[in-house]
Amino acid sequence: MVYQTIGELLEERALKYPEREALVYADRNLRLTYKQFNEHADKVAKALMAIGLEKEQHFSVWTTNVPEWPGLQFGSGKMGAPLVTVNTNYRANELEYLLKQSDSRAIILIDQYRDHSFIDTMYELCPELRECEPGNLTSARLPLLKSVVVISQKKYPGTFSYEEFLANGAAISDEQLAERKQSLTFDDVINIQYTSGTTGFPKGVMLRHSNLINNAINIAECMKLTHEDRLCIPVPFFHCFGCVIGTLAIVSAGGTMVPVQEFHPEVVLQTVETEKCTALHGVPTMFISELNLPNIKEFDLSTLRTGVMAGSNCPIEVMKGVINNMGMGDITICYGQTESSPVLTQTRTEDPLDLKVETVGRALPNIEVKIMKPGTTEEVSRGVQGEICARGYVVMKGYYNNPEATAEAIDKEQWLHTGDLGTMDENGYVRVTGRLKDMIIRGGENVYPREIEEFLYKHPKILDVQVAGVPDEKYGEEAAAWIILKEGQLSTEEEIREFCTGKISHHKIPRYIFFVDHYPMTASGKIQKFKLREQFNEFSKTL
Repeated sequence: MVYQTIGELLEERALKYPEREALVYADRNLRLTYKQFNEHADKVAKALMAIGLEKEQHFSVWTTNVPEWPGLQFGSGKMGAPLVTVNTNYRANELEYLLKQSDSRAIILIDQYRDHSFIDTMYELCPELRECEPGNLTSARLPLLKSVVVISQKKYPGTFSYEEFLANGAAISDEQLAERKQSLTFDDVINIQYTSGTTGFPKGVMLRHSNLINNAINIAECMKLTHEDRLCIPVPFFHCFGCVIGTLAIVSAGGTMVPVQEFHPEVVLQTVETEKCTALHGVPTMFISELNLPNIKEFDLSTLRTGVMAGSNCPIEVMKGVINNMGMGDITICYGQTESSPVLTQTRTEDPLDLKVETVGRALPNIEVKIMKPGTTEEVSRGVQGEICARGYVVMKGYYNNPEATAEAIDKEQWLHTGDLGTMDENGYVRVTGRLKDMIIRGGENVYPREIEEFLYKHPKILDVQVAGVPDEKYGEEAAAWIILKEGQLSTEEEIREFCTGKISHHKIPRYIFFVDHYPMTASGKIQKFKLREQFNEFSKTL
């Protein structure tokens, strides 16, 4: 076990590998050695202090995998203000909830992503921003939010540009930063990631330096990463996949981060070739897109060795393709959740193919993983299905400002109850067999039916709605909604989707919408969602 802060981890690597490349963006020839990246993270730490952030005060980051992100991640680790990640799919309703619930005092964002203007969303939530001095926002809807920083070539009223933000850091002395660093401990919360729950409202998972660093080190060891490895990271930084399994894991080994700002299969493979990457991460749908490129054989992928595939089950043909066509014989599979920092189990590089596709590996060092009878702490026999539970350094501190949900997830003996069903064999290898909760995993994104249901209940014509996951060849699962309309009302699929567009994330908008008169029920009046899925399976045969 390692007991240090994220800032101390980076400083240690910078001393050990000062001239090795730490961060590379191949498409813009941005290259920073560990010495340079460490100095940059110090500047970012000072800039965060200059906008008034104290230790344990939160700030949000709403961007794609831009070059500024790694500096913010490690800069926050040096000055103690927890970074709150914001999903780039969020719209106004979701962003407002997150900023309020997290008590964020600043937000750093890009101005535009695809067809969504992030800056317009900020002006919608905080019209006062147009008239205020940068850093002095007084918002009726977001009273704690004071500073808005925009990563853009354009200048926006009421905001700092990123260059201004960094320049402001010059007001903080080396002594002030050193004093702040001295005040931090490995047990402090440094990252808050929002994950939805069965209540339908996102919960802020509080993760400590020690949670994240030790998980990253163990992940890297399972992959046999060294300072000579170069990891291509196309998975989003706002997920633990990007900022723990990705950036932190490779930095823990002293290797090179090679991020891709937005996922495009051709860009990923070109980056691997150009930068001679030895490792590549992705969810199965990403690897499927890469394998199905008609010109895949034109890319030189001979340097690839390892990586992580996670987020949803890996089909055996995909795994064979990744090993045989991309040369990733040492690829590993991970399983976990945000609440576990995130990885609980992982396959090892030397594991045979069947274990890499049929299991999610075995527990990482210093973590207890047990299969328990649901609702209890009673361990079931090997090979018997139960709830996957875990205990150890990876378990989150809790959900921010939500003690009830924390108590529901972590029992009195400190076991984290994942809500996932699985079995464990005699060698400790875990198979995930289902979910206690009705979570939908769409292309690696967690979609929670209750959250969509809560939103659709706002539609004036809807009396009742049930959302469930249904099979999909491309994404693994898609959301389907079964809607009962109020008496005398008529509606269409198009009307419902239009109601959702711009208000909830695109991946949460139901792909299938059915209008029904009633739901299948148990004798005690509980709705049987599995029967709705059976109905869909019959319907899908006619498509």
